[in-house]
Amino acid sequence: MTTVRRTFLKNTAAAAVAAALPSLNFAQTPTARGHFAPQSGAWRTFDVTTRVDIVKPEGVTKVWLPIPSVNSDYQHSLGNSFSSNGTTMLTQDGQDGAKMLYVEFAATEKQPYVELTSRVQTQGRAMDWSQKNAPAESADTLRYFTRPTAMIPTDGIVRKTALAAVGNAKTDVEKTQKIYDWIVTNTYREPKVRGCGEGDIKTMLETGNLGGKCADLNALFVGLCRSVGVPARDVYGIRLVPSAFGYKELSGNPASLKGAQHCRSEAYLKGYGWVAMDPADVAKVMRLETTDWIKNTTNPVVAPVNKALFGGWEGNWMAYNTAHDVALPKSTGEKLGFLMYPVGENAAGRFDSYAPDDFKYQITAKEIAA
Repeated sequence: MTTVRRTFLKNTAAAAVAAALPSLNFAQTPTARGHFAPQSGAWRTFDVTTRVDIVKPEGVTKVWLPIPSVNSDYQHSLGNSFSSNGTTMLTQDGQDGAKMLYVEFAATEKQPYVELTSRVQTQGRAMDWSQKNAPAESADTLRYFTRPTAMIPTDGIVRKTALAAVGNAKTDVEKTQKIYDWIVTNTYREPKVRGCGEGDIKTMLETGNLGGKCADLNALFVGLCRSVGVPARDVYGIRLVPSAFGYKELSGNPASLKGAQHCRSEAYLKGYGWVAMDPADVAKVMRLETTDWIKNTTNPVVAPVNKALFGGWEGNWMAYNTAHDVALPKSTGEKLGFLMYPVGENAAGRFDSYAPDDFKYQITAKEIAA
């Protein structure tokens, strides 16, 4: 069967802007752990490659691969190339616009494969709280990011919890800080949870089981914010390279990014725009960065991370999308809570995206020097 290969620019305007920027290779020597201060201004360029090989094909097989579709002040999603012995189509989820590569393999194909390479530019984020001059977001967009979703309701126990957390806070910044602090204080990283978790925040609150991973804890942050009128959203992506600040748990291994998927979050704060947030990574550092489970944010390993991730994050990470309740085109399965992993299915059902060695898929990253 003929191999398909195609290259395209995902967003011409963003690509043109990005092309005018320096593509800097900041392969920094990690600093001593205990210092964590991401900054913007140093753009890095990466090629991120996802390779899928269907080990045991059974009938017609379908695969969906997320494509980075975020273009913003912290990321430029430039272009994608791909090859496969299946039928390929670039498509997207109709509601949130999460872009993906869809591949369908005939039942007669004995060794189905697809390889996708996406080029992105990323940079760190750090909010300058002395500046309050961000352009206003549209009212429709802000309403959209206060809506409930299947996994993130905004009423009942979610709103009750949020109201207790914010107390007498008046401004959006104060409310968001209170909710961020509540997440860090009351939730915890649970290593036994598979993948990044499911993000079912109502069940978490009703059961009192507040352990989880990034898609759980940051979804809870987003839901609590939305329930008190602060627009917020999850941002689904993957860590690409080691942290420049020596934190092993905030790093990716570019040679093998299995398990490097990571969900962050953003809150819209008047005057500041969309602001980076990641209380889930604070919980990860507290639980896993040292041999002891750190239980307080004043610890010198945790304190700088806790401070920096309210308003910032490190640019060693790539965003895929901000989509919830994703309907996969041509799928016979249910909607996904989010699209951050390769997804596949055949007549027997959907594959286990959290088992890359069984699926089978591999993700790698390569930094492109200037």
